[in-house]
Amino acid sequence: MPSETVRPFPQDTDELRRNVIETARALPRLGLTKGTSGNVSARIDNGFLITPSGIPYEDLDENKIVALDLAGGYRGDILPSSEWRMHLDFYLAKPGCGAVVHCHSPRATALSCHRRGIPAFHYMVALAGGNRIACSDYEGFGTRALSEAMIAALGDRNACLLANHGQIAGGPTLQKALSVAEGVEDLADQYLSALSIGEPVILSDAEMTAVLKKFKSYGKQIKELEPGSSAAFEHPKRID
Repeated sequence: MPSETVRPFPQDTDELRRNVIETARALPRLGLTKGTSGNVSARIDNGFLITPSGIPYEDLDENKIVALDLAGGYRGDILPSSEWRMHLDFYLAKPGCGAVVHCHSPRATALSCHRRGIPAFHYMVALAGGNRIACSDYEGFGTRALSEAMIAALGDRNACLLANHGQIAGGPTLQKALSVAEGVEDLADQYLSALSIGEPVILSDAEMTAVLKKFKSYGKQIKELEPGSSAAFEHPKRID
């Protein structure tokens, strides 16, 4: 991810469980999934919370959200999502990640079925933390092999496509992870449209390096900025 700074993560609370549910319910509303496909998780101080396997989002309540530790253990009678391992390995690989969203959004999935990632046809691919959004190799759903393929495709980025499957995205919060997933789907839609009239012009590595520098402060308020990052983007003069 763009920043791997480890921050204190929240405790397991009913409020956080409700936020996981609200994020999951946003997936079909935003056109990012249908039915019970897809899954959502949020990191807690000793593991993570994740949506359960096979239970419709509208039927979820706080008691149906499953808590796992970072060794892959869970308690209770409700099974976690079959893709729990991808979430676990995402957190292990990205210490600064606070939430993960996996979905079968239509346009991203269409590209993944061609084993085609999203290149720098538009500068907004930087939202994933790099100069492209890669597509993983194909592996069966719910397997360790899929999780390993995901990690390889992510690299130092916070989102990737999963071959013949969908997409996965992470962020510091549930809201940010959902926003990245939505952005990946928008980019997939735009890229497919651009391809309909030929291969689009791809921004150079140098151009994307400049964009990524600006993204250190893009979309952030002053309290969210990393030290020195404000210099990467022109801000208006503050008048007190």
